[in-house]
Amino acid sequence: MSDKMINLKINNNDVSVPEGTTILEAARSVGIEIPTLCYLKEINEIGACRICVVEVKGQRSLVAACVFPVGEGMEIQTASPLVLKSRKLTLELILSTHKRECLSCVRSGNCELQRLCNEFKVDDESYYDGFNNEYEVDDSAVHMQRDNNKCILCRRCVAACCAWQSVSVIGTNDRGFDTHIGCAFEKDLSEVACVSCGQCIVVCPTGAIHEKDQTDEVWEALADPSKHVIVQTSPSTRVTLGECFGMPVGTNVQGKMVAALRRLGFDGVYDTDFAADLTIMEEAHEFVERVKTGGTLPMITSCSPGWVKFCEHQYPDFIPNLSTCKSPQQMFGAIAKSWYAEKKGIDPKDVYVVGAMPCTAKKFEVGRDAAETWTQVDVDVALTTRELGRMIQRAGILFTELPDEDFDNPFEESTGAAVIFGATGGVMEAALRTAVEVIAGDELPSVDFTEVRGTQGIKEATYSVGELTVNVCVASGLANARQVLDSVRSGEKQYHFIEIMGCPGGCINGGGQPVQPAAVRNFVDLKKVRAASLYEADKGMAVRKSHESPLMKLIYDEFLGEPGSPKAHELLHTHYKKRSRH
Repeated sequence: MSDKMINLKINNNDVSVPEGTTILEAARSVGIEIPTLCYLKEINEIGACRICVVEVKGQRSLVAACVFPVGEGMEIQTASPLVLKSRKLTLELILSTHKRECLSCVRSGNCELQRLCNEFKVDDESYYDGFNNEYEVDDSAVHMQRDNNKCILCRRCVAACCAWQSVSVIGTNDRGFDTHIGCAFEKDLSEVACVSCGQCIVVCPTGAIHEKDQTDEVWEALADPSKHVIVQTSPSTRVTLGECFGMPVGTNVQGKMVAALRRLGFDGVYDTDFAADLTIMEEAHEFVERVKTGGTLPMITSCSPGWVKFCEHQYPDFIPNLSTCKSPQQMFGAIAKSWYAEKKGIDPKDVYVVGAMPCTAKKFEVGRDAAETWTQVDVDVALTTRELGRMIQRAGILFTELPDEDFDNPFEESTGAAVIFGATGGVMEAALRTAVEVIAGDELPSVDFTEVRGTQGIKEATYSVGELTVNVCVASGLANARQVLDSVRSGEKQYHFIEIMGCPGGCINGGGQPVQPAAVRNFVDLKKVRAASLYEADKGMAVRKSHESPLMKLIYDEFLGEPGSPKAHELLHTHYKKRSRH
């Protein structure tokens, strides 16, 4: 952005903004929100939906505020009769081809199109009727459904898939009135290299794309007296669930979340943070072993199922570099159906494990070929944060009025290293807190590896560990992962350890997190605010290194033996396979 300031008038008010600012941004800077439907900052600035049009003195037609830069002396009206009439007409035209089932739509009450239609008094009597294309719902993917009958062709999903994730399995097919979003050659999502990340879902302004709702399966399990139903909550869910109930972004609602889950009737409410500590114990041991024995380096983290699937599709030559550790969700399930079941005196087949996760790819992960422990699947159902919010609402639980309650034993103990798993760089920092002490043989003077923190897409750092120099890299968002892997493959970069998260910013910005409208996404750094809450929680923890957790010492002494033991490998490690790129 230029240092030069531009002076203009918006609704007869004097405004001064840097050169290069758009009308949309200039209006927002003085407290005026111009509505949008297609605009997504930095990745979908196409001015296609025409909802954001404004009147500029001297211009012969209305202009799209999201892409039109301000000019010196410009005079703008953002809500003139001409502007309001144009926006209403555009909404009527959009609604004329839109499947109107708002009462039962998963996005009802949180739909950007619905909100605008309410504001502009567009109803069932005020749209243009005529021929409509009808599309079959694509429910072939394990994690989501796509209904083009609700699509408004904003192209946000295409931008997220291409720009953020570089997966590019969806795009615009056909032309004119027949234009629609689809895969190449009209293939189903299950037939292409979709990685199940769900970033298309969180940017969709309507109910055209949504996760496959599995809450009814959980309700059924809770009502079955033969099942021992337990739930585990991911590190990031505690700082996002509150958004489902109108609480400020980044609010840590851990205590209320536990109370709500208990009132839903779960037999045990547990923290996935326990399994995040377990992941660090195994992953740090694996990294140290690879360094000492000349194993495959760089080692790359395997916590993010979207990233793992991307690797299997796009970079199968890096599969040997992947840590063999299961994700915390899967490790928790494996321990729940072995050690936990044994301690409780329950048949493992009667233990039903529900994950409350920030990630739609977790729905894919629970069904992976290698996601089984003995004859049991590790996790029975993975719910998104959104699904959990809907369960709480459906049960009539007054979330914001609940008292804070603690997780149940025996998985209530965890460390600060575990809680930061939800932010990009958190897994790397947690692993370094343990691996550095193991390699160097000395206690760390500080456990804060701030160089790998922050929401940047790619971060690098070099650490002296004993006699070793360790180069590390952190990437979030698969477009950034592609850049890192290409640089390693070409020999341009040499790393020892790489953390990759499938979603930009990590789990706090996962595809299963609460949907925020573009009016929030474009002007609030969700990743930064949510991550800050996790680091604040870490700072206040009594124990901040996984290997110092009393529960880790107990489970290894009592059950697993030691990190990397045969039993640990049987229960906590996995394998991968090459998948088609198309």
